[in-house]
Amino acid sequence: MLIGVLLGVTWLILLIRYPGRALPISAGALIALGLVVAWVLWQDHRENQRLSRLELRIEYAPQQCTGDRPLRVLLTNHSDRPLQSLRWRIAAHSPGDRLDLTQRSFSEPRYQGPGDLQPGESWSACMPVPPLRPGYRASTLNFRAEGLEGDFAR
Repeated sequence: MLIGVLLGVTWLILLIRYPGRALPISAGALIALGLVVAWVLWQDHRENQRLSRLELRIEYAPQQCTGDRPLRVLLTNHSDRPLQSLRWRIAAHSPGDRLDLTQRSFSEPRYQGPGDLQPGESWSACMPVPPLRPGYRASTLNFRAEGLEGDFAR
């Protein structure tokens, strides 16, 4: 932080003392910085668009999954690029309610998708139920993925 303050003060002194030279250089630096920011925002927008094309369904299915992993996850890649990795957290809600009934802690399970999922392909797996608030049963709740973070092939 101290280095940033020193750079800012130095730039301000140079701008006041030598405006003829410092102003064009400052304008060029601001344009370059603006281009970098625009490129990063564009890349982030593209990643968010691809993530929104993923179909991720989570259902409580103890008949199809083992006892310690009763959540069935079905992921379909509708994007135009192969999905390399996907991470998310699971939220649990009572039907018709928006309150998340999971208990957030450092010991909650980490949910990850397949290592490589081609466009148009599907993947399914069984996952553990996240820790729930006391008094709620997983069989009475609706589950959904939140906080999707993924990487797509270039």
